[in-house]
Amino acid sequence: MAEANVVPYEETKIYRIRHSLAHVMAQAVLEKFPEAKLAIGPPVDDGFYYDFDLPRTLTPEDLEEIEKRMKEIIKGNHEFTRKEVSAEEARAIFSDQPYKLELIDGLMEPDEFGYYIDENGEETKEPPTISTYTQDTFEDLCRGPHVEHTGQLPRTAFQLDRVSGAYWRGDESRPMLQRIYGLAFEDKKDLKAYLKQREEARQRDHRKLGRELEIFTFEDEVGPGLPLWLPNGAVMIEEIEKLAKDMEDRAGYKRVKTPHVSKEDLFLRSGHLPYYEESMYPPMELEGIRYFVKPMNCPMHHKIFGSRLRSYRELPLRLAEYGTCYRYEQSGELFGLMRVRSMQMNDAHIYLAEDQFEQEFMAVIQLYLEYFRIFDIEQYIMRLSTHHPRGLGKKYVDNPELWTKTEAMVRKVMQENDIPFVEVADEAAFYGPKIDVQVYSAIGREFTLATNQVDFSQPGSFDLTFVNSDGVEETPLCIHRAPLSTHERLIGFLIEHYAGKFPVWLSPVQAIMIPITDDHIPYALDVATRLREAGIRVEVDDSSERMGKKIRTAQKRYIPYMLVVGDQEKEDGTVALRLRSGDQRNDTPVDDFIAEAAAVIAERRYE
Repeated sequence: MAEANVVPYEETKIYRIRHSLAHVMAQAVLEKFPEAKLAIGPPVDDGFYYDFDLPRTLTPEDLEEIEKRMKEIIKGNHEFTRKEVSAEEARAIFSDQPYKLELIDGLMEPDEFGYYIDENGEETKEPPTISTYTQDTFEDLCRGPHVEHTGQLPRTAFQLDRVSGAYWRGDESRPMLQRIYGLAFEDKKDLKAYLKQREEARQRDHRKLGRELEIFTFEDEVGPGLPLWLPNGAVMIEEIEKLAKDMEDRAGYKRVKTPHVSKEDLFLRSGHLPYYEESMYPPMELEGIRYFVKPMNCPMHHKIFGSRLRSYRELPLRLAEYGTCYRYEQSGELFGLMRVRSMQMNDAHIYLAEDQFEQEFMAVIQLYLEYFRIFDIEQYIMRLSTHHPRGLGKKYVDNPELWTKTEAMVRKVMQENDIPFVEVADEAAFYGPKIDVQVYSAIGREFTLATNQVDFSQPGSFDLTFVNSDGVEETPLCIHRAPLSTHERLIGFLIEHYAGKFPVWLSPVQAIMIPITDDHIPYALDVATRLREAGIRVEVDDSSERMGKKIRTAQKRYIPYMLVVGDQEKEDGTVALRLRSGDQRNDTPVDDFIAEAAAVIAERRYE
């Protein structure tokens, strides 16, 4: 698990290398295309990019030439020189660069609260200092930092990677630019390791494997971001929901069901329309009433809690649901199962008295940790997302005292229970602080998965109360939690995490009968029946293919158990067991296999 105290990326050596390489690339592009218009060029997690407005579409040959020129510039040992300039001087320097001029104007324009952002990313009441960096013949608007000179840049540990389209400032109504991506590391060995890992990630890509393993699909006539779950995917959903029900039953949750649509009034009351409408599907109007498809389950859970007056003896009351929600993600943000518009949320809301907060909040954290154990997730980071005072009333509920109080409550719970976390400002939910969990797959890819949110606002908005031990009505706190995120994101993560080789309990098909000839099909069908009666998902390959081809097909599907049967197995009441790992055990009694497989499945072991 990652430690909480880490050096900010902006302060690392590799950040300066990548940032400097972006400038070197921009110089090389401008030399090749003097009429080019420059946009922005920041470092990213694996390298850098720069956006350009160019007279023509770039080709692979262009990238080769640009990279060659970059290495020549690096060899020149040119110093990176910082210069502070006034806004007028900056406009003169970049008079033929419209995107830079727009950036300069933005730096000189305060926000609605009268604040500017200075070169360190801090808020200030004074207009920020504008700085440029120059190396060789190239000058760029930039706050840094950079290496001292180009000779400090590695010539063998970077490469230009690809070109893609990118709207200026991410706005689909603005010009489409060409974005050149580069990869960069401190040495060649790290670059090679990254390329190897990326190739592994491509092979594990959930979109590729999801199609090959027939787990999910998308169809234009259904709509973008609206996945269709195929039978194999439906099995996985059912198994994950069964796991959640098992865990929640033991933890004292009660399950509820709510509709997919609701009147506008509900979301006005919850605050979702004022704070969240841009991410909601547009309303439907019937008989003069506006309805929305729900973006989350919480308002309806609040109505269930408020369906009658509650006693303190009922608290904490934990209401859980796998409810389908709908959010209108922007088209450019949709990505396989990771960013969708229809999602089945592993959702629950815990209503509690304030003195129950620490116990319940930690119980949710412990639930996370148990799920991580089950799914072999070894690396994760918990992030405390807090509010920003200037967002009150606009982005966040306007109650500074409760923000301070609840953020301190969460911080105290995490610290006193020795749970490492990092703190991130201005990323809270609109109704309270939260713990978001970043998890890492087996090959190190990062995913945002779980969330644990404190809500001090909505219970009051819905007039929720319980009668405390003194006989007085009191407003409860609410914890919103989704430790398994959505079926969509979780299954997308698990496809890549396991590379399609799911634990037996989660595998859509757990065993396949492979009769050697047609004469052995009846025995295979008989064994399959016994497996199904024991709760094992099994298929029979009764095709006319040869046994070797049947085995190869089963291996490509990553089926955990392959049971080959012929004359000897039929006579002895056994199977020849082949595992997808390649191990093989002949003469396995059917009852022994059933007992062994059933135990692995029941214990949710990975074998």
